[in-house]
Amino acid sequence: MGAKQGRTQRNGRSDVATAKESRSASCTSLKMFLVALSFAYFAKALSGSYMKSTITQLERRFDIPSYLIGVIDGSFEIGNLLVIAFVSYFGAKLHRPKIIAVGCVLMSIGTFIIALPHFIIGRYEFETSVRWMVNSTVNPSPCHVGSPADLTQKDKLPEVPAAGCESESNLSMWIYVLLGNVLRGIGETPVQPLGISYIDDFATEENAALYVGCVQTISVVGPVFGYLLGSICAKIYVDIGFVKMETITITPADARWVGAWWLGYLVAGVITLLSAIPFWFLPRSLPMPGPQGPEKCTPEQTSFIKDSRLLKHKYPADDNTSFIEMAKDFIPTLRNLLGHPVYLIYLCVTIIQLNSLIGMVTYKPKYIEQHFRQSASKANFLMGVINIPAVALGMFSGGLLMKKLKLNIMGAAKFAFSTSLIGYILSLFFFVMSCENAKVAGVTLSYNSLDTISYDQQSVFTACNSECSCSASEWDPVCGKDGITYVSACLAGCTGSSGSGKNTVFSNCSCVGVAGNFTASTGQCLHTDDCDRMFPYFLALSVITSFIISLGGTPGYMLLIRCIKPQLKSLALGFHALATRTLAGIPAPIYFGAIIDTTCLKWGQKRCGGIGACRIYNTTAYRIAYLSLTLSLRTISFIICIPGFILLSRQLKTEEINGIHGALASGGAELEALRKEEFVICNSDQSQQTSDISTDRETRL
Repeated sequence: MGAKQGRTQRNGRSDVATAKESRSASCTSLKMFLVALSFAYFAKALSGSYMKSTITQLERRFDIPSYLIGVIDGSFEIGNLLVIAFVSYFGAKLHRPKIIAVGCVLMSIGTFIIALPHFIIGRYEFETSVRWMVNSTVNPSPCHVGSPADLTQKDKLPEVPAAGCESESNLSMWIYVLLGNVLRGIGETPVQPLGISYIDDFATEENAALYVGCVQTISVVGPVFGYLLGSICAKIYVDIGFVKMETITITPADARWVGAWWLGYLVAGVITLLSAIPFWFLPRSLPMPGPQGPEKCTPEQTSFIKDSRLLKHKYPADDNTSFIEMAKDFIPTLRNLLGHPVYLIYLCVTIIQLNSLIGMVTYKPKYIEQHFRQSASKANFLMGVINIPAVALGMFSGGLLMKKLKLNIMGAAKFAFSTSLIGYILSLFFFVMSCENAKVAGVTLSYNSLDTISYDQQSVFTACNSECSCSASEWDPVCGKDGITYVSACLAGCTGSSGSGKNTVFSNCSCVGVAGNFTASTGQCLHTDDCDRMFPYFLALSVITSFIISLGGTPGYMLLIRCIKPQLKSLALGFHALATRTLAGIPAPIYFGAIIDTTCLKWGQKRCGGIGACRIYNTTAYRIAYLSLTLSLRTISFIICIPGFILLSRQLKTEEINGIHGALASGGAELEALRKEEFVICNSDQSQQTSDISTDRETRL
């Protein structure tokens, strides 16, 4: 008997040790998955933010308007749209880490494809009205003798395209960028829904929000490096190593400058490929979280754990479900999800808010460039080191506050709404932070500088350049000593020039009009006094609003997870991502870009004919259109939140009532089971006694 007890005790200690080892291994695997998922989030966020940092570079390199850049940017969401619903549903029941690994590899391949056009397209040739003569020490006169009548015929698009246009027009190289972005979107599909559901399934409820907050924070840190990478590449000339930089007449502040946009995609592709490696070595599932005590659980305790509130939101993958059974169950499950009113309201609100957010973030670097006259490199740098860290801190603080305050579903909803509303009110002050339009003769003001005008090709011609045969379509700005920018040296009436490259000085400029000093230099005039005073206030307000709005990011995301049934969680996340990408990620950059295009004052000219990228905008119209569209969408989302709060309150009351009834029913069932058990035991005892009496009688006989 003693030996048996000893074996039992040893087995008990062995079971405890095994349980501890299992819990330790599970904890280690979960932490490894958390690190791997954070790195994957970092990689995809880096490449995504780098794409947005290269918007103006791609516009200029491929001579395309902003709305077409919006199509390219939205193609990432098109890739998601193709597969996300199926990946989210079927992937939750399969090996999630390996599916995420495959996605990271596809993302990497897509990123490399985006950089491909640089290696198959010709050298970048920016438009210029100055033609340098070969083997000559004398610079030709910018002002060609002629008449505006001759010019009118000269500026018409040629019926026969220039040499080399056939091959160039047949290969729109931006198509490769679009296709690569689509593939990148397909690869990104499993990372978010499968990664977040994996953490929520195998982490304790109290740690799940903190873990999700950590991952979301890392995903916001990624853009810091993405924009910094964009800043570095924007300073490097696109054809670096293949051209002599001293022959380049433009600077990074010029509207025709194109940086080494392709270089950052190669870096991002390598990082994304590395992020796939850890997922190949992670397990399909982990032990469910349970009590951490040293004692071995009895069957009654095990039963209690399975039914406990701790596992209320846990829904592990079913290893034995066949693919056909999953396919048959897809439509009913989706119908059940879309029949949830709180989920639908949440979906509508996030779609509208993401339209505002995506459109704003996509063109914010361009807004800083055009409105505050900053270079692309500086705009990307400021986005990376000032704005994005504020968002990261806000996301992390939101997750931490949710854990500290122990917010329930309603508390999380109110918190997210409040932060968004405060950020909205502060954003209204952006309307008063303005800069004047750049002073460009014939574009934003007339040659006599008396009044402001809209751009018209004939308005660039006046008496001072009437003797010159100039092109009105080319953009090669010069800065006169009078502080006014002229579209070209020819249109400034300059008849002489000296120097080379960026140091060229034009002389005898009849339109400049400064007594005794009729000269002009290459590039636009930098009138930044009013902008330099206003820009720091813009940055400070931008940081504050970004931080406040992002505080509600993690609580809002946890609301999505907790407002639906556990078995619908993965599909809910996937369908949410599908809907937001379809109705926000795809259209927002396109219509934001189209509205921005309407504020363009001077379009560039393609070498083979047709308009190219915009060279200068009406900054006042740009600001009003950009900010009005952003804030109007957020206003609509706040209105929809009102019925959302009412429905959520009703759902919580219903669940509370059902929970009380369920507890009472469960208690009654347990009492009934105990009574039956006592009755069976009593009958068994009586039967045993009767059997013993009968046996005793037989023995006596």
